[in-house]
Amino acid sequence: MADNSVSEQLLQRLQDGGSKGVDSLELAALLGVEHQQVVGAVKSLQCLGQIIEAEQRSSKKWELSSEGEEIAREGSHEARVFHSLPKEGLLQSELMKQPIAKVGFSKAMSNKWVRVDKAAEGGPRIYRVVDSIEDAVKEKLQLILKGKADDVNEKDKNELKKRKLVNEVTVKSYWVTKGSGFSTSITKQETDLTPEMIASGSWREKQFKGYNFNALGVMPECGHLHPLLKVRTQFRQIFLEMGFTEMPTNNFIESSFWNFDALFQPQQHPARDQHDTFFLQDPALATEFPMEYLEKVKKVHSEGGYGSQGYKYDWSIHEAQKNILRTHTTAVSARMLYKLAQQESQNCASSRRTTLTQSPAWKCSVTMKGYRNGWKLGILGSLGRSCCCRWVCRKT
Repeated sequence: MADNSVSEQLLQRLQDGGSKGVDSLELAALLGVEHQQVVGAVKSLQCLGQIIEAEQRSSKKWELSSEGEEIAREGSHEARVFHSLPKEGLLQSELMKQPIAKVGFSKAMSNKWVRVDKAAEGGPRIYRVVDSIEDAVKEKLQLILKGKADDVNEKDKNELKKRKLVNEVTVKSYWVTKGSGFSTSITKQETDLTPEMIASGSWREKQFKGYNFNALGVMPECGHLHPLLKVRTQFRQIFLEMGFTEMPTNNFIESSFWNFDALFQPQQHPARDQHDTFFLQDPALATEFPMEYLEKVKKVHSEGGYGSQGYKYDWSIHEAQKNILRTHTTAVSARMLYKLAQQESQNCASSRRTTLTQSPAWKCSVTMKGYRNGWKLGILGSLGRSCCCRWVCRKT
């Protein structure tokens, strides 16, 4: 039976019953449908407004297990063992071949329905003690199966439960009564206000479904890495596979010497103004510098050198000593190039992001003797092949 038909039957029952209500379990039995189908009809009607009122109720119910249903049909294990014994008795070894013998024999012995003659010829033999029996277990299970569990006392029900023949379950049902807007005709409520309704004015005659502010919405996906972080990780791995070493960038406080002067940015440059750079108050000045290299930087600033005319001003070491919050990772490159110049040739790479968060930038340096343009072309070619290969694999 369709849900609409169940809903209509429910409304008709309420209409015929006057002010009385309808129990969902009784209605399911009356209509010959599953109780869950009636529950679905009740909830559908509740969504339509004040057509019905539904009160949820809970009750205890006894149900037979699969083994209990078998006993209700064919009899208890002990009764079947008793009926399987002929008048002349049966060898215990033969009796135990039956699947129900193990449980049935012990229960039949407890009920004093059978006895064992251990001195019998051929081995222990089982005999009947009484001529007839009453299978009380079967009768009690049949009463529970018919919905008459109240006719079985609690002690017997607990015994049956102990034998795993019955289960006590909680049954939830609904007591349905007429609502303030009760009607036997079901009008579908609109869930969306469309532009067509507004244009035609038909929304005035429509009934709209109310918002359920207690309903749970779709949980947004969260906890993901930012796409820029994913791209950065991929490029970092490419450089590492090509043999580069990542430069340490965890020195966020830097001296003006490495941040500006070593990169040959003049000390009067506007970028070194307090409006663009954060200067530290404590410690305000750096004191440790490679003095030989510092003198070379000072000379290039003041006088020029290596093909440069310099800036032709009096370079101040006090200005170079000022500590700042590092403004770019190029300062790290300057440190590393100086450090590598004191060591053997090796590759070194560093990742940095520009001031635009949408544009991650990478820098790498190769320091070695005999470096030629062919090396650069080879590195760029390897980088391009690695990037294209990873992109194609991800797209595939």
